[in-house]
This record gives sequence, C-alpha cells and structure tokens, in this order.
Amino acid sequence: MAYVVAEPCIKCKFTDCVAVCPVDAFREGANSLVIDPDTCIDCDLCVPECPVSAIYSESDLPEQWAEFAELNARLAAEWPEITEKKDPLPEAEEYRDKPGKRDLLDESPGGD
Repeated sequence: MAYVVAEPCIKCKFTDCVAVCPVDAFREGANSLVIDPDTCIDCDLCVPECPVSAIYSESDLPEQWAEFAELNARLAAEWPEITEKKDPLPEAEEYRDKPGKRDLLDESPGGD
C-alpha cells in the first residue's frame, strides 16, 4: 500500500520528503507534490520529514482527504519526477496551516 500526499501540501510544496525517498516516487506539480503509488515502496521515510504532515499511508488517510489517493495515482502519471530538495513556494508559510485548500490545487505539471 502506497503513501499519499494530501491537502496540506497544496500551496506549500516543501520538498524535504523528496530528499529521503530511496526510489524517487515523488512527482512535482505547480503547487503540490504527489507520490507515484507504482513506485512507492512504503518505507515510511518521507512521513516524518514533511513539515506540514501531508503524507499518509493510504490505509491511514483521513476520510476528509480520501480523494487524494486517486489524485496521487492520476497526477503521478502526468507530473515529472522530482529527486532533489528545492525551496518551498513563496507563500508556503502563509498556507501551511490553512484548511480547505483542495480548490487551490493546480493540476498542471511543475518543475524547472
């Protein structure tokens, strides 16, 4: 069972998690990250690295964010791989504790 990036990542995009992923399972969107469920090996290394607590085992994903399991799978097929830590988005501190960010998810690919 793969790990899932949920709503708290939106408009923050901290990439501390990316630096510890041994299989490069993270994918980068314009304002969020997702985990490719076909690549994730359930190692749990990324979970404590996320400063906004956005990463959950699919079996522990809060009900309010259940749709993020499907979103991660779908967007991972469209977004580019990210393998190195980058600076968070400029608005990360402003949005880090804001609830209800789902409508702010930009589904376009990210990257440089």
